[in-house]
Amino acid sequence: MELDELHEVVSPSQSFSKDQSLEGSPERVGVPDTQEPRESAARQRRATALRMGSLAMASHHAAGDLEEQVWGVLKTCYDPEIPVNIVDLGLVYDMRIAALDGGGSRIDVRMTLTAPGCGMGTSIAADARHKLLALAGVAEAEVELVWEPPWTPQMISPEGRERLGMA
Repeated sequence: MELDELHEVVSPSQSFSKDQSLEGSPERVGVPDTQEPRESAARQRRATALRMGSLAMASHHAAGDLEEQVWGVLKTCYDPEIPVNIVDLGLVYDMRIAALDGGGSRIDVRMTLTAPGCGMGTSIAADARHKLLALAGVAEAEVELVWEPPWTPQMISPEGRERLGMA
């Protein structure tokens, strides 16, 4: 999908709350607040290391940091046609972490694409799943492509808008 097509994908009058939850779900983990005034220096270093492809750094964090690690890893996943990660594009609708009986954690991600006809969907989902499974303590990971609610450009984070020149 070309960058200039982003603006025409779906009607801008549609809206979506990222805090929607699913019934009968394990612990709900919210989308990180993109309005935070400043990230801590340590968090910025971790995010930079993850963007550079260094998943090894994330595996050294305590289990309590798993949510942060997961969001950091998802921010390393891109649609190859758009220079913004899937989190900042607003493609990740839901992320949940559940403890497994035998130890370790299961990560479930629900995400969409900018358009249902995007041929890269399975590749993007497989990339995200592969990176999630590389995190220490993650025994299972599932990345599901969903089409409801439809994605709109209003779902792009302020950082994504800036990167796309939409700010």
